[in-house]
Amino acid sequence: MAEALDSAEATSKPPIESLDRGLRLIEALAEAGPDGVALGALAAGLGINKSTAHRALAALRARDFALQDPVGGNYRLGPRLVYLADRMLDDDNLREILGPALARLCDEVDELVHLGLPNLPWVTYVAKVEPERAVRVWSRVGSRASASSTALGRAILACLPAVPYAELRATLPPGGKAHLAEVVAQAQLNGYASEHGENEPGIACVAVAVLRRGQPRAAVSVSAPIERLSPERGAEIAAIARRVLSQHLPPGLELAAVGSPVASD
Repeated sequence: MAEALDSAEATSKPPIESLDRGLRLIEALAEAGPDGVALGALAAGLGINKSTAHRALAALRARDFALQDPVGGNYRLGPRLVYLADRMLDDDNLREILGPALARLCDEVDELVHLGLPNLPWVTYVAKVEPERAVRVWSRVGSRASASSTALGRAILACLPAVPYAELRATLPPGGKAHLAEVVAQAQLNGYASEHGENEPGIACVAVAVLRRGQPRAAVSVSAPIERLSPERGAEIAAIARRVLSQHLPPGLELAAVGSPVASD
């Protein structure tokens, strides 16, 4: 009852007016797009006084949250928001940001879930969520494995531009080059990567890449004994992973596309 009263009281109290006004202006500038919006239209759209909007925009401009066109006078978003978004989505924060999605995915598939970051030619494990049933998989947060032999790494490689992808392939023997090209092409078509016992005997894995501005920033994998992770079951789990992740990704992050172009040498 006390929590309900606290909630009702919080919603009945108006927010700090000047702070709320600034946030509403930022949202309106975001909706206006790259062409921006005139001061009068901005103030009218938000139902605030024009001079009040002008003062608030001056404060936003001083902090680079807003810019004004020197010719037409329109206002638009400033670069400070891009900086803050990049800081929020940097590697150090990804583990916390994606933590709820990893836990949810583990609950749904009842298998081991990893989060890996690219550190080519390696992939580094930065988070691990274990199911209630035991899964004998060797992995440790902070350890690394070959990007070419892990589903995590292959999902990342499938989203790389051609040059770094070709540089990594150049380090492999001829047979390894051909095999990597094949599995990466398949990952690009399917929207997820897989491996069966290549990184750890008896263990299979599927993984989905997470992108920021079209570049792979991380990958999420599900690992299980080969007898529990047939190709058919792997496809099912990959679909579940894509659904769960898409529901939890914050703005600025996206999943690798299905059927994307194949990387070349």
